[in-house]
Amino acid sequence: MSVLETSGIDAWGDEKHERMGFFTDTSVCIGCKACEVACKEWNLIPADGQEFLSRSYDNTGELGSETWRHVAFIEQEKPLRADDGSVGLRWLMESDVCKHCTHAACLDVCPTGSLFRTEYGTVVVQQDICNGCGYCVPACPFGVLEKRHMPAPEALPAFLGNKEDGRVWKCTLCYDRLKGGHEPACSHACPTKSIQFGPLDELRERADQRLAKLKHEGWNGAQLYLRDPDDGIGGAGAFFLLLDEPEVYGLPPDPVVTTADLPEMWVNMATAAAVLAVGIVGSFLFGRE
Repeated sequence: MSVLETSGIDAWGDEKHERMGFFTDTSVCIGCKACEVACKEWNLIPADGQEFLSRSYDNTGELGSETWRHVAFIEQEKPLRADDGSVGLRWLMESDVCKHCTHAACLDVCPTGSLFRTEYGTVVVQQDICNGCGYCVPACPFGVLEKRHMPAPEALPAFLGNKEDGRVWKCTLCYDRLKGGHEPACSHACPTKSIQFGPLDELRERADQRLAKLKHEGWNGAQLYLRDPDDGIGGAGAFFLLLDEPEVYGLPPDPVVTTADLPEMWVNMATAAAVLAVGIVGSFLFGRE
């Protein structure tokens, strides 16, 4: 049984598809934000990023319930190529997204089954089941998940109150488009094909070839991120070619599924509870003598 089968996709049986995903090549990203716009338009995501953050041209700041694709802009005093002795300004641009982890901690902690593994190997939230508990928010090692803090529409009857949305929203890898035989909106809109969509195994081969080409050309800092199926999350369904260390882009350098130690923790708690129970019973029985 494969790693992915142990993570839920095998439950689809004959309906299971080849695992699909994203490969984002940041070396050809031009920061146009077409992916952000396409994502918002297709998924009807509320507007955000209208406040000045003083972060170059990065107006959305980070992934969240209203930003399922986030284009980061990083300015560096660093040469583009490793053998280039000159030092000048270079721009690193990266379109970030939910990683659709093979070992997804959000799936482990969701008490309602709102989060589920699709037949394409992606991770999707069902908003009609989400109860807004927020357990998945700290479980994500990438900080992708966020509860939507928006008031209810004013058109609702007064007796329903004015509670905020409170549910968790994130990238679905355009699950509805996949079921219709179409590629996700963001990759379809990307003019430079920085965002590439397809079968994950094919994307990994393509990424390996691209990395080899950049290294042969002497690009500074080129590396693949989350491509390895043997990493702390079992590999990601959305992985990246970066031009510097992950921390530069605000990404964890060595992410690990946050629920990895849960079984051991439950055993420890059960053992402690048993010892406490024995102590209480013993003190009660021998105390009476």
